[in-house]
Amino acid sequence: MTTATLDRPAVRRDAPATTGSVVTGIGVTAPNGLGTEVWWASTLRGESGIRPLTRFDASRYPVRIAGEVPGFVDEEHLPGRLLPQTDRVTRLSLTAAKEALDDSGTDPAALPEYGAGVVTASSAGGFEFGQRELQALWSKGGQHVSAYQSFAWFYAVNTGQISIRHGLRGSSGVVVAEQAGGLDAIAHARRQIRKGARLMVTGGVDSALCPWGWAAHLAAGELSSVADPARAYLPFDAEAGGHVVGEGGALFVLENALAARERDARVYGAFTGYAATFDGPGTPRLGDAARLALTDAGVRPDEIDVVFADAAGARTADRAEAEALAALFGPRGVPVTAPKSMTGRLLAGGAGLDVAAALLSLRDQVIPPTTGTTEPAPDCPVDLVTSARETGVRHALVLARGRGGFNSAAVLSAL
Repeated sequence: MTTATLDRPAVRRDAPATTGSVVTGIGVTAPNGLGTEVWWASTLRGESGIRPLTRFDASRYPVRIAGEVPGFVDEEHLPGRLLPQTDRVTRLSLTAAKEALDDSGTDPAALPEYGAGVVTASSAGGFEFGQRELQALWSKGGQHVSAYQSFAWFYAVNTGQISIRHGLRGSSGVVVAEQAGGLDAIAHARRQIRKGARLMVTGGVDSALCPWGWAAHLAAGELSSVADPARAYLPFDAEAGGHVVGEGGALFVLENALAARERDARVYGAFTGYAATFDGPGTPRLGDAARLALTDAGVRPDEIDVVFADAAGARTADRAEAEALAALFGPRGVPVTAPKSMTGRLLAGGAGLDVAAALLSLRDQVIPPTTGTTEPAPDCPVDLVTSARETGVRHALVLARGRGGFNSAAVLSAL
């Protein structure tokens, strides 16, 4: 399916002008596939990456499953000099960034010196690195703590390391908004494109699968306690009882549309609409974010071909999302999918991975499935896609909610 679409024209002739933002490169590190095409093929087949934890001994914890990125050998992806100064999340981020840049066919060195930047989202920072160094501090003393601890734990470290490695010296930043952060980061990158940047590396990757991180996940009280990986995370299901956490995400090359046209770039799609809202007391506002994003994109609700749901996997949150979708599109009025059911919720990486899925849906004209859930609960009136559905896809809506009341929505459109 993917091969047949690679020869499509790079950008249509009436593509957006200098203010338009298009995606020309994708890099993925996910629990069900390392690399964009491997992950996408697994996703379309409905193959889950949720399995028993192996990154640490979880036998004494009440939850012992997660979505781990498989087959990632650090030395195969990074030079040795970077290994002592990076956490796993940064190594995953650097790998995704390189794939995205290679995929885009861009030579950062050929750009104006300050013409390219980096904006990423992170929720946990370098948690595993931080745990290791704090253990050294407590057990051995301060002289045994790595000097790299000063930055390797920090939320902005992924942005910094990507910028350094690829010489991207333009405006850069980091966004912290948990699951919503991946969309917020891309929107911030779009603002930089509108201000004159030629290219931005953007998206989100997270990883906190270590005892310290696991304690935080458990303390939040939202993890599923079901031991069976196939039944633990059931978005919109009557038996939904929490989510599974995972690691990974996706990074993108976002370019000025005119610049992409001038270099005859292959374009996956355009980032045409975005909005963010914040819940009021007892008032969820995800639906408002979706409506505002459609307005920003200039797209009517009946023009949306698929919704990539936030899919909390908790009854109250799923019902609220389903009600918001029904209010905007009508009950079962648009296909809804949650491929994160195969990876777990990836914190800041989750929305980025959904954006990657949306872009590849535009490319291949297919909607990826939701696994686990076979029939949505009666109080969740959504047209849930449970097996890959070949259909016309021109506009996709991606939704994300972060802990604390953050809501974000984005529209991706075919060119």
